[in-house]
Amino acid sequence: MNNKISIIGMGYVGCANGLMFSKKFNVSMMDIDQKKVRDFNNNKLPIHDTFAQQYFENENDNLNIHATTDLLESINESSFVLLCLPTNFDKSSNQFDTTAIEKTVNTIISENQDTTIIIKSTVNIGYTASLQKKFSTSRIIFSPEFLREGHALEDNFFPSRIIIGDENPNSKLFGELLLSVIHVDDVPVLYMQSTAAESVKLFSNTYLAMRVAFFNELDSFCFDNNIDTKNVIDGVSADKRIGNFYNNPSFGFGGYCLPKDSKQLLHRFGDTHHNLIKAIQDSNLARINSFTDIIMSSSPNIIGIYKLEMKEGINNSRGSSMYKIIESLSSKKVKILVYDPTIQELDIVGANLIQSFNDFASQSDIIITNRLDEKIKVFSNKIFTRDVFSSDE
Repeated sequence: MNNKISIIGMGYVGCANGLMFSKKFNVSMMDIDQKKVRDFNNNKLPIHDTFAQQYFENENDNLNIHATTDLLESINESSFVLLCLPTNFDKSSNQFDTTAIEKTVNTIISENQDTTIIIKSTVNIGYTASLQKKFSTSRIIFSPEFLREGHALEDNFFPSRIIIGDENPNSKLFGELLLSVIHVDDVPVLYMQSTAAESVKLFSNTYLAMRVAFFNELDSFCFDNNIDTKNVIDGVSADKRIGNFYNNPSFGFGGYCLPKDSKQLLHRFGDTHHNLIKAIQDSNLARINSFTDIIMSSSPNIIGIYKLEMKEGINNSRGSSMYKIIESLSSKKVKILVYDPTIQELDIVGANLIQSFNDFASQSDIIITNRLDEKIKVFSNKIFTRDVFSSDE
């Protein structure tokens, strides 16, 4: 198949898809960020993904891929255009902001009427159908991603399932392309209506948020009743129906996807009965508030926050629950120091970034960290964390 594939957006989803397809197809990456494009063309990924970076370097001579800031150049003669654009959650409307998608689709439809547009971004339920109607075309398909930050290419190569929100010949062809580049056999490919595919994405991430909230509440119960959290989680997770994964307590679910996807689904329920879906948000907030009270019970003068990231090694703190912890603590009028070597400046009211780890550790009366590492473990007498397994798998 001589298909050119254009990838619009060079975040985790875009880079992972571009690298996956480029060994077999001609891939054009596009982003408005000139630094991302320049770095990519110099064999440096604009994302933190060790597996993907190593693959990029080791397989570079075998990859047919190039990045550009020119949208028209990228989509020219492309058989498929994958939209991997950010859709941040707009709190005022309780909807994903799909402005960038719609603007890009308008250009693509005008310039390349033969291409098929694959939406990889998370969108509101019903959005793909509304675009098809607006632009009078069936060549807009929704196909969600189920990727972990820091493991995006690995998850693309070894997917649990492939979801494609249409059943026309172009969607079947795209499914064939995906099957030809992944590294695992017998992966189920599920074709369905676009609204069903959009629902799969939101319900999947909301279930994961619920799982995090469940084990966090388990930990809260054990904490209050002086019960060993690890023993209980090990016993519960040994049940094969439950499984020993995604069960390490934290200060609350966070990251880029789980908070916004679960909030959008909650809003989308409308008048439909949804006590459980609402409780997920309530539980997450309660977790943060309860631990703020516990932290303040020792009357610390200076509280240290060790790293803002949700997961160890991803170098990305988008949507981290640590921000909520800082917000809650700052209302208590206590001094807050943040040590995070991955950031150069901090724009959080009530918190100060400190560059010296030694000064941070010596000045802090108590140190809050979502995940333990070897560097901070030596100050165990000061640490407050709910990390049990030092893992987010």
